[in-house]
Amino acid sequence: MAQELLSTFDGEIAELTLKPGTGGVFEVTADSELVWSRKQEGRFPDITELKQRVRDVIAPEQDLGHSDKKK
Repeated sequence: MAQELLSTFDGEIAELTLKPGTGGVFEVTADSELVWSRKQEGRFPDITELKQRVRDVIAPEQDLGHSDKKK
């Protein structure tokens, strides 16, 4: 997932950090905004869904092509 995000948002993401957690914690934040929490959602995201949520925070004008859903 990290590589997918870096590839998709080349030039938009200055840093991507993976931090080990406990108890199945999986959270993704962008610009200090929580965009995904496994605890809240009850599951892991698929990559398309995660890209859309990250895009909405860091580059709302960016078209994700075929993986983009219409708003």
